[in-house]
Amino acid sequence: MRVGIGYDVHRLAPGRLLVIGGVEIPYPAGLVGHSDADVLTHAIMDALLGAAGEGDIGRHFPDSDEKYKGISSIKLLQRVGEIISAAGYAVNNIDGIIIAQAPRMAPHIRAMEQNIAGALGIEINRVNIKATTTEKLGFVGQGQGMAAQAIASLNEE
Repeated sequence: MRVGIGYDVHRLAPGRLLVIGGVEIPYPAGLVGHSDADVLTHAIMDALLGAAGEGDIGRHFPDSDEKYKGISSIKLLQRVGEIISAAGYAVNNIDGIIIAQAPRMAPHIRAMEQNIAGALGIEINRVNIKATTTEKLGFVGQGQGMAAQAIASLNEE
């Protein structure tokens, strides 16, 4: 078994669409990034790539490449699934946490798990997503951005 960890952070800006775990969440601000800035999916991709010894998302999907501008991170996650499979690994499990003061994530967690599992072609019980706040501390607590962490384990195919 191999294990990888991922972390990502993006700032919030008004007028952007908020997408987390492939779910569009109604909110007056969204995350800023080259792609859709899906902080959770980015952390998961890095965890998976790290577990497979395949670098990180910047190596595979550089923000200097215009073909990734505005792209759905769920589509990139599908590609990561192909990369880890080609390296001889299969996803055992993924555990992720969204760190955001607002909006409430609980109503969207199951859809996020379904999107992530679907993109990787795995059973939904292999994906667990949680959310927490920072009790109004730091950039997250002040509503300036969001972060996510993920851990993933892989088995040899």
